[in-house]
Amino acid sequence: MATMRTLLLGLSLLLLMVSPCGRAGTPTPTISIIVATGASHPGLKHEEIALIFARKRRFWDDGSRIQAVNLPANNPLRRSFSQQIFSRTPEELEDYWRSMYFHGDLPPYVLASEEAVIRFVATTPGAIGYVSHCVVDARVSVLMQLDGSSTCTH
Repeated sequence: MATMRTLLLGLSLLLLMVSPCGRAGTPTPTISIIVATGASHPGLKHEEIALIFARKRRFWDDGSRIQAVNLPANNPLRRSFSQQIFSRTPEELEDYWRSMYFHGDLPPYVLASEEAVIRFVATTPGAIGYVSHCVVDARVSVLMQLDGSSTCTH
């Protein structure tokens, strides 16, 4: 019986290792960094996006407060965003946020879905977020795109 459990456990681990879910080679769509339609933040660079989402830059040039939002850490789009902006996974960024907490700095808000990000960004002054380019609509404007390895499926 113990041998059968060991065999099943070993097979399960093997399947997880070869499964395409969550692997680095899994295609991700192009990511659009978004703000509300009508917001004017021209020429934002990759480094400035990193500063905003690391909460090192807190105000837009017009003086309004920046409200950055993330997707959940286990979301493939968040993983891709973190890798492209910070060259780290969300889990690797947890140590950063733990240390920042003691300085009174909290990570960006986390919203459950891309639709929630679009709604928040569209209705919250100073908000910035990211979604798949495939779901961008007229409620938001695209500031920048991060390369993805797949195209829209709808």
